[in-house]
Amino acid sequence: MTAAPMADTADMAESETETQTQPRTGAGRRRAPLILRNRAFAAVWLGQVLTQAAVRMFQVGVSWWIVAYAVPEARGLASGLFMAVCTLPAVALAPVVAGAVARIAHRSVLRTAAAVAGAASAALALWAYGGGLPLTAVYAAGLALATCQAFFDPCLTTSVPELVDDADIETATGFELSTQSLAGLAGALLGALTVDRAGVSGLAAGCAAAYLGAAVLVASARFRTAAADAADGADGAAAPPRRRPLRRILAELPSVRRILICFTAANLFTAAVFVVIPLYTRSVLFGGGGTVALLEASLGTGALVGAFTGTRVPGRPTVAGAWCLGLMALALALPGLFAQRPVVAGCLAVAGWCAGAVSVRFVALFQRMVPTADKPGFFAVMQAVLGASLPVASLVFGSAGDFLSPQTLCLVQGIGLLPAACALALLGSRTPDPAVAEPAPTGGER
Repeated sequence: MTAAPMADTADMAESETETQTQPRTGAGRRRAPLILRNRAFAAVWLGQVLTQAAVRMFQVGVSWWIVAYAVPEARGLASGLFMAVCTLPAVALAPVVAGAVARIAHRSVLRTAAAVAGAASAALALWAYGGGLPLTAVYAAGLALATCQAFFDPCLTTSVPELVDDADIETATGFELSTQSLAGLAGALLGALTVDRAGVSGLAAGCAAAYLGAAVLVASARFRTAAADAADGADGAAAPPRRRPLRRILAELPSVRRILICFTAANLFTAAVFVVIPLYTRSVLFGGGGTVALLEASLGTGALVGAFTGTRVPGRPTVAGAWCLGLMALALALPGLFAQRPVVAGCLAVAGWCAGAVSVRFVALFQRMVPTADKPGFFAVMQAVLGASLPVASLVFGSAGDFLSPQTLCLVQGIGLLPAACALALLGSRTPDPAVAEPAPTGGER
């Protein structure tokens, strides 16, 4: 579907694939949940829930504010530009974020990112409360929050080994990545409703409280140092395998490269849903923030269900993925023909399910095909590539929304997905099934 849902469910699927390989014991079943027996992890995890919910709430709320209240004309371009601004930092700053996470203590990165985001939200709340809030200030705040989140999310995932024991790493990672989607869903539900009832000032104040609370929680957690790991290396432990450039990895995996191209093309049409939803609500359904919340919740709930049921979809990954993209195309196009609220909500739920199911199947495939030593870099770049479609789709469909009706945009989304679905189906005979594929080589001796 979109980069945001696909990235979330892809990470979840990666974690679940690793977790399934771990043996379960009777003692393990009787242990208390990780967040109850590890206070440090619980504090950082709660901080993640607050930041993820806040950034999603802000993006959905401001998109609805632009369409419904702030911009009388060119609403599509204004909302599309805002979403493009909010999705750009995660892609443009990827090398900077990687360097900062590698050099600076992880607790400092997390605490600073949450605190700066809280300060930016609080400043916007005060400005909006005083009146005369310019649109550029809201754009700047969205850019600031997205930049802080671009540092927070990867740093949190990287810092898991500093918070839990080695035996709990898989559990902690799966817990953290699955709740990321739930937090985003909660934020999407609250965004438009908060704007309708309290305006941008109330929206920004709620985000400020969430971010500052997250900063306090992270500051209270105790992170372990990497001294032990350094000592192990000094005692003569083998150095980790050298990671190869992604270009070389993809050159040796043509099937993976073709699949990524298909999904990048598909995301150019599916990612536009975040721009189309507020426009459709305003111009076609004539609804308010409650309707936006309903549609966002339908999409997010479908994605969550798809992430948990995707492994049950029969067939080879490419064939199953092609059928899912075809079903998603139909689900996105139907609101262009039938403008009833239940129909639209149901179609978005189906589209979200397709996105979640596709992510699970293909991440499982990549786990088998990509060498072990190359997986961290591959999955990071995979998310960046898919995320790069978001700003382009937001600008293109947002601008088109000022000249075309939202129903036409829905039809364009559905029709645009069909070539990607056909291309993926043609790859079926060339791509192995992860259930029978041989394990990937380590890739460390090249």
